[in-house]
Amino acid sequence: MEQYDVIVVGAGHAGCEAAAAAANMGSRILLITMNMQTIAQMSCNPAMGGIAKGQIVREIDALGGYSGIVTDQSMIQFRMLNRSKGPAMWSPRAQSDRMLFAQKWRELLEQTPNVDFYQDTVKELVIHHNTVQGVVTGMGSTIHAKAVVVTSGTFLNGIIHIGEKQIGGGRMGEKAATGITEQLVAFGFESDRLKTGTPPRIDGRSLDYSKMEEQKGDDDITGFSYLPLPKLTAQQQHSCHITYTNSTVHDILKTGFDKSPMYAGRIEGVGPRYCPSIEDKINRFADRDRHQLFVEPEGFNTVEIYVNGFSTSLPEEIQKLALQQVPGFEKAKFFRPGYAIEYDFFPPTQLTNTLETKALQNLFFAGQINGTTGYEEAACQGLMAGMNAHLKVHHQPPFVLSRSEAYIGVLIDDLISKGTDEPYRMFTSRAEYRTLLRQDNADLRLTEKSYRLGLAKEDRYRWMQEKKTGVQEIKTWMQETSIEPQEINDLLIEKNSAPLTEKQKLSKLILRPNIELPEILATIPSFQNLNNTYRPETIEQAGIQVKYERYIEKEEELVQRMKQLEELPIPTQFDYGKIPALSNEALQKFTKIRPHTLGQASRISGVNPSDIQILMVYMGR
Repeated sequence: MEQYDVIVVGAGHAGCEAAAAAANMGSRILLITMNMQTIAQMSCNPAMGGIAKGQIVREIDALGGYSGIVTDQSMIQFRMLNRSKGPAMWSPRAQSDRMLFAQKWRELLEQTPNVDFYQDTVKELVIHHNTVQGVVTGMGSTIHAKAVVVTSGTFLNGIIHIGEKQIGGGRMGEKAATGITEQLVAFGFESDRLKTGTPPRIDGRSLDYSKMEEQKGDDDITGFSYLPLPKLTAQQQHSCHITYTNSTVHDILKTGFDKSPMYAGRIEGVGPRYCPSIEDKINRFADRDRHQLFVEPEGFNTVEIYVNGFSTSLPEEIQKLALQQVPGFEKAKFFRPGYAIEYDFFPPTQLTNTLETKALQNLFFAGQINGTTGYEEAACQGLMAGMNAHLKVHHQPPFVLSRSEAYIGVLIDDLISKGTDEPYRMFTSRAEYRTLLRQDNADLRLTEKSYRLGLAKEDRYRWMQEKKTGVQEIKTWMQETSIEPQEINDLLIEKNSAPLTEKQKLSKLILRPNIELPEILATIPSFQNLNNTYRPETIEQAGIQVKYERYIEKEEELVQRMKQLEELPIPTQFDYGKIPALSNEALQKFTKIRPHTLGQASRISGVNPSDIQILMVYMGR
C-alpha cells in the first residue's frame, strides 16, 4: 500500500476529528476502522454538550473541527443550560438523532479531500529507532505513515459484563482489539484498566409518558457552530421526559449485588465518578430514596429510548424487574440490557502537551485511551492530536492551547500533568479562567489561531471578523448613547430594578442585574434598527463584554501575572537529581512527567509550593 502522512486508528469521535483536522490542513490520511458502518457511533447517550462539554464543542467548531456542524445538522432538541446564571456558566446541550449524527459525520469525512478509509483492525505498530512508521493490520497488511494517531476507545482488550456473563468486545456486537497494549507495554509503556457503563435501551411504545415530567427544548435555538447553518425550528423538536427511581426499585437492584461484576470483583477497572452506575448510586448515596432518570429519544424516526441515569451491569432479569417499578416503565420492553465494559488505557502523564507519546516519536494518543470519558473530551483531543501530527510530519512548530485560552487547554494540561486513575470528565470548576472561556466567545478566542495554521477556512475567519468589528461598534455606541427615564422605566419596574430619575448612558444601565441588551433594544423603538444591522450573537456578545468588563479585566490581569511562571521553560533533559533540596516525591514526579514549564510543574499532584520555589531559584541561577 502507499505511504500516508498520518494513519488514524479508530473512527470514533476522536478519530473522526483527528482525520478531518490533519486532512483539512493538507496531510494525506488513512482512517482505519473495524467497521465502516459504525463511524462516529454514539456508543452511549445520544447527546452532545452540557456543562463545560458544550464549551468544548464550541471550541472545536471555532478551530474548524466538525463536531459542532454535525450536531447542528442532527439535533432533535436544543437547550442552553444555566441561563439563570452568568454567561461563564451557560452551556449548550443538544439531544441528537443517533443514526443521523453518524451519517452526517461520514458524509463530511467522505467529502473531505485527502481522507482514505480502510476497514480492518490494527494489531501492531511499525516501530524503528523509537519512531512509529506505520501499522500492521489484522489481515496482515503493513501500511506506512509518517505519524500514527491511536484513538482506540473502549476496544483495547475490551470485556463486556452483564451480571455473571463476560463477553470479549469493545462495544455490544463488536469484537475487542488486541496486540497494541502488549506491544507498547514491552516498550516500557504503563497501561491500566478503566470501566464505563451504559443503560438499557427501551421500546418507547411500551412507556406511559403521562406519568413523567415533560422536558421541552428552548424556543431560541443557538446551536453549536458559529457558521450560519440552518437549524431545526422549536416546533420540530422532540421532548425528553423525567421520571424517578424509588425504594422498591432500589431493593430489587440490591438483590443482584452478589451477581454484579463490580461487587464480585470481576471488574478491576475504576468507573466514572460523575456518571456512576445505578448500583453505585444506591451504594454511595444510601440516604437517598430516589434518583432522577432522563428518558431520551434516540432519533426522529425510531421508537428506541435511552434511559439516562440507569447505567448498570446487573443481570438482565434484575434490570427488567427493577426498571418496571419506575413510574411510566411498568410495561417497559427491552431492546437491549445495560452493560459495563472494561478496557485498557495508558495513563496520560506519558504524553507531551501535543498528545505525542514521550517514549515513541510520531505516535499520538487521543480519547478514551488517555483515560477520559465523553464524546466531547475525545473529540477535542482528536482534533489537537490530528493538528499536531500534521504539524510534526511537515516540520512545523506544535500547536498548544494554554489553560487561559481554552477548556481544551485545561483538559490536556490536567491529563499530562496530573494523570487520572478514573475516567476524566470536564467541568467548569476545573478552569481557573472560566469568565474568559465562555461558550459565546470561543470563535473570538480561537478562530484566528486556527486560520493562521490552515485549518479554519476563509469563510469562518471572515464571519468571526465581522462579529468582532460589530461588537466593537455596538460597545462604542453604548458608551455614547443615553436613555431617557420614560423610555425604559416600565421595563425596569417589570424587572424589579429601580426606575431612572434622570437620563443615563446605556453602558452604565446594562451593568444592572437582570437587564440585558436585547431586551433594551426590543423596548425602545429607535434602537430596533440595531437588530436589523447586527446578528443576534454579535449584540449578545457586546452586551456581555460591557456588563462583565470588570470581571473580564480582573481575570486577564491574573493571566498576565501567571504568564511569567507559565512560560518559564524547563529543558527537556533537565537533571532534577542535581537539586538536593527537592522533596523525594517532587523529584520522582518531575523525573517521570518531565514538565515543559514551571507552570505545568506547579500543577503536578503531590508537588508542594516550596518545591516550585526551590526549582525556580535553581533555574534562576
